Amino acid sequence: MSSVLPTTAELTDDPHPALARLRERDPVCWLPSLGAWLVTGHGLATEVLRDYLTFTVDDPRFTTAQVTGPSMLSLEGAAHARHRAPFAHAFRPAALSGIADFAAAEAARLTEGISPGGSAELRATVAGPLAAAVMTQALGLTEATPAMVLAWYADIVAAVSALAGAGVREAPAVRSFAELAASVRASIRSGHVSLLAEAAGAGDLSETETVSNAAVLLFGGIETTEGMVLNAVWHLLSDPAQLRLVRADPALLPAAIEESLRLEPAAAVVDRYATRDVRLGGVTIRAGDPVTVSITGANRDPDVFGDPDRYDIRRENAARHLAFAHGPHFCLGAHLARAEAIAAVGTLLGGLPRLRLDLSRPTAPRGLVFRKPPALHVLWG
Repeated sequence: MSSVLPTTAELTDDPHPALARLRERDPVCWLPSLGAWLVTGHGLATEVLRDYLTFTVDDPRFTTAQVTGPSMLSLEGAAHARHRAPFAHAFRPAALSGIADFAAAEAARLTEGISPGGSAELRATVAGPLAAAVMTQALGLTEATPAMVLAWYADIVAAVSALAGAGVREAPAVRSFAELAASVRASIRSGHVSLLAEAAGAGDLSETETVSNAAVLLFGGIETTEGMVLNAVWHLLSDPAQLRLVRADPALLPAAIEESLRLEPAAAVVDRYATRDVRLGGVTIRAGDPVTVSITGANRDPDVFGDPDRYDIRRENAARHLAFAHGPHFCLGAHLARAEAIAAVGTLLGGLPRLRLDLSRPTAPRGLVFRKPPALHVLWG
């Protein structure tokens, strides 16, 4: 066992050196600061994420379910399949061309809106509004604006974080979830064509169950996409050589985003709970123990990715990352998130000449559970 275990602050600010130490010496270790077993190796992480019978999300301590209710995110087995299948059908790649076109147009509109200024903070002006607009469109929330959706999202995230910390459910989230639920129900009943309407008609979920799943899609769709866009822009603007490659050959942009996902996944960790006593990575995990998989640690495993701390858009196996998880809970919105990120980053690079970081302001990704720049200030022109 390592003599020095990382603190929560270390894992929030710059976790990579500490995760590398743990991955080498204690790939599965009890971390008091998290109150959970932390898994840092790629192979072990894949094993945990694949084995839902031993490492489950279906546990009363799973905080998101306490806010949104049971959904595909918090169920396993047949119940999980029943909740997921209608949305997996609606979010299949072949059905997403229309929403991908909407994302491209919205990215262009948002970029054009900031272009005269010469400087901007991209989270508030582009990445967040784009993710919210796309999810508003996908869910057919005709009675809501992207700004309203972002506000609901912020309250729900705060409540999940509060439950994970102090165990207190915040009142604003209760109100916001009620407003979101009303908007989702109105969308279902309106007959408006949307991915949500398609999902609602493709299975046997109740209206309440559909609302819960729409809420977790909203949560994931905004958080993942916002983080993907910000991290990819940060990686490219921080590495002039890789940026030159993309500018010389825009066909490399998808690879640049994939490598950014590997190097700094928007969702840094995912939680599971052991259903039985099990040996993993040389230690015994007891039934009921929390198990936290470090996606960030797994994605920099040198046994899988050579020179793992280097941002290399020509990396041949970057797609082996676990940024969208693995196994039965693999993110069903991954295809749409990639399309949004490609549209956003490509539009920003093409529409804002000499785009560069504002080095007078901190921009690096941070966060314990979700990692991205809290604010990404850029200059151009």
